[in-house]
Amino acid sequence: MKFKSILSFLAAGALLAACNNRVSVSDTGLKYQIHDQKGEGRKPKIGDIMTVQLVLKNSRDSVLRNTYKEGRPLQVMLQTPPFKGSFEEGLAMLSKGDSASFFVSADSLFTRMMQPLPAGIAKGTDIQFTVKVIEVQNEQEFQKGQAAAREGQVKADAKIIDAYVAKNSLKTVETPSGLNYVIVKEGDGVKPVAGNMVSVHYVGKLLDGKEFDSSYKNPQSGGKPVDFPIGQGMVIPGWEEGIMNMRKGGKSTFIIPSSLAYGEAGSPGTIPPNSVLVFEVELVDVKNAPKQQ
Repeated sequence: MKFKSILSFLAAGALLAACNNRVSVSDTGLKYQIHDQKGEGRKPKIGDIMTVQLVLKNSRDSVLRNTYKEGRPLQVMLQTPPFKGSFEEGLAMLSKGDSASFFVSADSLFTRMMQPLPAGIAKGTDIQFTVKVIEVQNEQEFQKGQAAAREGQVKADAKIIDAYVAKNSLKTVETPSGLNYVIVKEGDGVKPVAGNMVSVHYVGKLLDGKEFDSSYKNPQSGGKPVDFPIGQGMVIPGWEEGIMNMRKGGKSTFIIPSSLAYGEAGSPGTIPPNSVLVFEVELVDVKNAPKQQ
């Protein structure tokens, strides 16, 4: 191939790439940019669950959300577009394996949500949704997949906990749910029951020892213990079970599988998805719940 022909070939390739990434506008006014669309994957229907990676940006190109960094894709049920030019309209254009960016009117989106524009979103601007479709499933397929994933994670967590216990030469009590706990100090007071108010000091850590939360260092409570009703779903299940196995004045270390903690969602920026957690817990006080007026 001659030098001039090579240049022509490269120029043609660049032009094609530019055309493939141009911004188009649908009949309803949705602006979109296709990055990859082979048309070979499964196309979603209304009611299907789509697993997608999402990067959300405002008009200043500031990232508002990035599921890649969160370590977990997003699952959304495809719904009938709630307004012209909505994100749902864009999702319906894609199939499994496709990727695209959609530019949705911030005014239309937040008016539909009946909410004011948040800080960082200017009136009259667009919000950019850049998505990569990982999977398309109907509800039955999704539920089956979730159940299989949960079962697999329970087994994975059990192996992780066993290894942690062995590595640290811990003597733990294991419950049928998978919770492991070490009695550091046996309390001499009452055991809490569902409905009691408990007062607890705690330190929360990842398995690598990184501390992510502590009642001693909480500026909102001034370093005082936290109070909450036990057995009412106010805290993670691992805490509920562990604390009701303690006595007032006691101290324990909980090793909590992810299914009894923050699960596959984790806590973005603090706790990664599917994390086994370690909590050092002191049961400071146990009281009867105040009577409701």
